[in-house]
Amino acid sequence: MTAAPAMTSCTRPTPSGRVYNFSAGPAGMPEPVLRQLQEDLWDLRGSGIGIMEHSHRGTVYDAINAEAHEWCRKAGRVPADWEVILMPGGATVQQAYLPFNFLPAGRTADYPDTGIWTTKAISEGRKAAAMLGAHIHVAFEGSRLKYTRVPKDGEMSQTPNAAYLHYCSNNTVFGTRYPTTPVTTAPLVCDASSEYFARPVDWSRHVMLYGGGQKNLGPSGISLVLVQKDFLATANPALPTMMSFAAHAAGESRLNTPPTFGVHAMGLMFRWIAAQGGPEALERAAIDKSGLLYDAIDSSNGFYTGLAERWCRSFMNVSFRLPTPELDARFVKEAAAQGMDGLTGHRDAGGVRASIYSAFPREGCVALAQFMRDFAGRTS
Repeated sequence: MTAAPAMTSCTRPTPSGRVYNFSAGPAGMPEPVLRQLQEDLWDLRGSGIGIMEHSHRGTVYDAINAEAHEWCRKAGRVPADWEVILMPGGATVQQAYLPFNFLPAGRTADYPDTGIWTTKAISEGRKAAAMLGAHIHVAFEGSRLKYTRVPKDGEMSQTPNAAYLHYCSNNTVFGTRYPTTPVTTAPLVCDASSEYFARPVDWSRHVMLYGGGQKNLGPSGISLVLVQKDFLATANPALPTMMSFAAHAAGESRLNTPPTFGVHAMGLMFRWIAAQGGPEALERAAIDKSGLLYDAIDSSNGFYTGLAERWCRSFMNVSFRLPTPELDARFVKEAAAQGMDGLTGHRDAGGVRASIYSAFPREGCVALAQFMRDFAGRTS
């Protein structure tokens, strides 16, 4: 057996001996959820069989699947006229499936481009549109502004009678978010990956939300799709089964053998979210946690520079730079030695990025803010 790679030594700052994980995803999960999963890997609910070994058609998994759907509705305040679908894959899969389901021939879908994930969604949409005889319209070109902000009211060039408008509510790389729901007359679809159930949703303004699980909802390899039933009824009925949102909904999230571990993990995460007070409480916590870091940036006399304009800063991903790339690297290295991991900025943006999703503890933000002030004081 090949030896495991050596780990970088660091201080372990948490009572459980774990480090503060600032990774953008897969991201940290609540310790009680991890402990439960640890137990359930070995023996799920006294069955003598672990969650990854249970038949997806057996009675034990029947309960797991049903509870995940039930707790999703409770945690996210999902209305009764919306479908809950737990699907294999991540957000990139849903980006590809979306136009095939809801972009008819001869129609146009609008996509404001506010970062790397919308750029990918546009690319996937164009591939599908070329096959469908349809069109993707870039309604806002954030690259011209170096993705420092999202569109302001009236800035998007929207297509009359668009099939839908697709947007990403929170942009993880440059750290921007839509402070309010975009205004449109088109059916509104949201990539909610990095804010799922971490902010309230105006359900009356949307027809669909989707996102990968690995930021706020659990592990990678599974995604949550929420879709309004009337909108779902308009989907293309001639798709291959695995590409059809309607088929997955009809199959109760097990059209084929589902990612059973991921479904169970999401179910536990939904329970945890509900116990925290749901999206409203988690948004308040996110504002507080991110505020600790933004205060450190804004009070640094320019030593730290945020990548996003202040009015649309993300509460989930705090991205910033130091005066030089060399200092960025030194900052990340020294922070890691003090038990703060995953702070390297995305390769498209550089700098430093602190991802502080719903499960990330406030104490980690306090520790990072103090480290930021200490580092600036002895370096600038």
